[in-house]
Amino acid sequence: MLINGQPGTLLSAQDRGLAYGDGIYRTLEVKAGHPLLWRWHWQRLAADCLALRLPCPEEALLLQEIGQVCADLPRAVVKVMLTRGEGPRGYAMPEVMHPTRIVSAAPWGGYPPERAEEGVCVRWCLTPLAIQPRLAGIKHLNRLENVLARSEWSDPGVAEGLMCDTEGSVVEGTMTNLFMVRSGVLITPVLDRCGVSGALRAWLMEAAASLGLSVREIRLSRECLLQADEVFIGNSLAGLWPVTRLDERAWPVGALTRRLQACLALERG
Repeated sequence: MLINGQPGTLLSAQDRGLAYGDGIYRTLEVKAGHPLLWRWHWQRLAADCLALRLPCPEEALLLQEIGQVCADLPRAVVKVMLTRGEGPRGYAMPEVMHPTRIVSAAPWGGYPPERAEEGVCVRWCLTPLAIQPRLAGIKHLNRLENVLARSEWSDPGVAEGLMCDTEGSVVEGTMTNLFMVRSGVLITPVLDRCGVSGALRAWLMEAAASLGLSVREIRLSRECLLQADEVFIGNSLAGLWPVTRLDERAWPVGALTRRLQACLALERG
């Protein structure tokens, strides 16, 4: 683990990331020193820094540090965290910021391959996502809604939980973005009020458009989701998982889902 470029594991108790969740993060897969989907991770990280008025580190510096923490790991999960750093007591942003940059790596643990091959069962979560347009799309360090939602089940047969906002619109999974196909159109919830805009989501929307597919972002209701021809979820570590069951609704693994899985496999190498 590197903290501001130096090996270490200790963080100041006055760091605003710890005190207020004042920061952002990205989680990515690294193979043989190469960060996968890096262009989209970097784009999202830079956009999140801009939205929260956090100084953004140089891309070359982050790539150097990612390579350093992965030096002895042929395949790894890397987490990049940026906080506003130490500051005096209170919510006000410090006039002079000294951001904290944390880059850590762990050996790749992976997910059961049958989730991508055979599909997964998902459930509805009771915990709603608060509507807050100012933070919509940002992968910030405040993830308590997701923590509470994920604590709602322990059944290993349920791979993910779907979360709605406080008005009942379907937004995302606890750790994944959500997609559906209807009449050949790829549809995903619009993330203008809450939710996380993941790197895989950004890649997928570009890839689908390059394949000539129609892509729509909509305010998604539960009823609309249940009318889908195909449903799948994904993130940059898990890849794309077909959803084959949600409560009593069942779906086959669809042709478009398979096509996009194949494109992702080529992209990830």
